[in-house]
This record gives sequence, structure tokens and C-alpha cells, in this order.
Amino acid sequence: MFTIDAHLDLATNALSLNRDLKKSVQEIRGKERFLELDDTPDRGNGSVALPELRKGGVGLVVATIISRFSEVGRPLPTLKLVGWHSPEQAYAFAQGQLAWYRVMESQGEMVQITNLVDLNAHVQLWQDETTPNERKPIGYILSLEGADSVIDFKYLEKYVENGLRAIGPAHFGPGRYAPGTHSGGGGLTPLGKDLLREMDRHNLILDATHLTDKGFFEAMDIFQGTVWASHQNCRAVVPGERQFSDDQLRVLIERGAVIGGALDNWMLIADYDLDKKEDSKKLGINMEKLVDHFDHICQLAGNSDHIAFGTDLDGLFGTEQMPYDMDTIADLVKYEGILTKRGYSQHDIEKIFHGNWLRLLRSTLV
Repeated sequence: MFTIDAHLDLATNALSLNRDLKKSVQEIRGKERFLELDDTPDRGNGSVALPELRKGGVGLVVATIISRFSEVGRPLPTLKLVGWHSPEQAYAFAQGQLAWYRVMESQGEMVQITNLVDLNAHVQLWQDETTPNERKPIGYILSLEGADSVIDFKYLEKYVENGLRAIGPAHFGPGRYAPGTHSGGGGLTPLGKDLLREMDRHNLILDATHLTDKGFFEAMDIFQGTVWASHQNCRAVVPGERQFSDDQLRVLIERGAVIGGALDNWMLIADYDLDKKEDSKKLGINMEKLVDHFDHICQLAGNSDHIAFGTDLDGLFGTEQMPYDMDTIADLVKYEGILTKRGYSQHDIEKIFHGNWLRLLRSTLV
């Protein structure tokens, strides 16, 4: 089935982790194991590459640029996220990630989707079974995960000219526009409130993922446009600030948002200890755990219109921090059987795989 994944950090993997994503996952793992790389926990365990996206029918993704600013350099060393010492450096690094996407386009590996005509044509291509998936480019919608690299609003316009369609103002830790996960809380900065108004003016999508509770409700009051949560699970199922409360989920549902379910172990079960590198199988963390979050959102909404995939499967973790019954992103196809077993209709399943994201995108892109 044609599948949309609303959150993949492809350029981060290509440049920060030096992965040739044209190669298969197995080839990338083999090289990293041969070189005995250990700078991130997922070395030798990665699960996302372009061949596996095609194999799994994941023909459209929301692909990120991540470039952080931090006066102290590396505020979150466990995540190996560089914090550039100036917004100008952050912007320059972000342009390197954009250049990687452009190279992938020039080689026919990917194609950027910025408008409704291109979206519909790309979906038609991927739903055409007469053309093998191996010959189809991966479509991508460009998103900023964390807005630190937007030096000022003139640079926001440059991003828009380069096809940017969504922004998540926050990421991990403090941010120029909004504090995020593990920041200690707090609301939007004055600059962040202005950013939301500028995003409205440019018809950009607001990604609410990673916002603090206070920042979330401030953003919902200010921002008037389309909202999604690209990779977000439920606090009622797994407690913690990284998940959204029922009150937050109800606001998103009222706004017509879609919430992309993430497949990181610490978002799937309570009390998962990242430092212990706990065994997924011993803890019973399988793919079905995500459906618990889907079920909860469906109960709040009274329908299945607001759930989909935002896997984050290449978010600086791999099989060591994934459900035990997954090897690569191609295994998303297993959710057809899992969701059927849990009582979802074929129509519901199609909405989860692509229909809900398409509905939102078609109502936003022009």
C-alpha cells in the first residue's frame, strides 16, 4: 500500500552520520560495523534508506532539516546534536542539508513536493502498479525541525523560496523561537510568536511536535493555519513531557490536525530507560504498541481521521531502540495485518497509511 511517513531525518543521516542513503540498509550497517563506528547508539543498526522506502511503498515523506543554535555548543551530548555558536552557522549547515536533497533530486532519487499539482501527480505515480517501485523517486515535503537556523524573517522567505512547507519551532532543549523537549518548560519567545505570524502569512504548516505544554497552547492561540504533529504519541498511554496530553490532542483534533505515530521505544512504553539499552523483546515492545496510541486518539476523536505514521525511525536511533518485530522501515507494511487484527476496517487502514495525510496536504497546498 502507498504509504506516507511524516517525519524522517534523511539529511541528518546523510551528512551528520555520513550515510549513503542510496545504498541499502544492510550495506550501510555493514560498513559501519566494519569501521567499528560507535559515535551514536544506532551505528550498525540503522533502519532507513531509499531502497527500503521503495520496498515498503513509502513513496512520500516529510523530510527534515535540523540545525541547532546553542551558545554552549552541545546542550544535549547524549543525542550528539551539534549546537552551532551563531544562527548564521546554523543556517549555513542547514543549506548543506538542503544541498543534499537537491543532489538526490538531480539523480532521480527524490522529488520535492511543494504544490497540489505536484502532489497529485506523485501520488498517481506511486499508485500506478505498472511501474515498479524501484523506478519511482521518493517524494519529499521539506520541513524544519527546530527553527534556530532562521536567522531573521528575510531568511524565512529564502527557505520558502526553496520549497519549505512546514516548521516545528521547537526541538530538544532551549531554542531561539521556542523551548522544546527537556528544556525545563516555558513558553514561546517573543521572536517565536512573531515567527508564527510570519508562517501564517506564507501558508506554512505548523508542526506542534516538541513544543512544551505552555508553548503549545500559546501557539494554538496565535497560529491560524494548518497544524500537524508529525511524530507524536499520547501521554495518557505513556506518561512524559514528550507526549501530548488529552487536552492537547483534543485541540489538535478540533483544528483538523493529523498526529503521526512515532516508533521510538521510549515513546511506546512507560518507564523505558534509554541509558540501559533495554532489550525490546524482553520488554514486549512490538509494533502493536503504537496501535495503543492510535486507539486512544480514535476514542478522543470518535473516528480515525487524525492518526497516521510519523515514524522518526532514523532519528538517531535504530534497531536497538525499535520494536523487536521491525528490522527496517519497509516493515511498515506489517501494519495492514496488525490494524486488521485490532479491528480497523480497510478504509481506516488506508487513511492511516496515506489518506489522512493526503486530506490535510490537499487542503493546504495550492
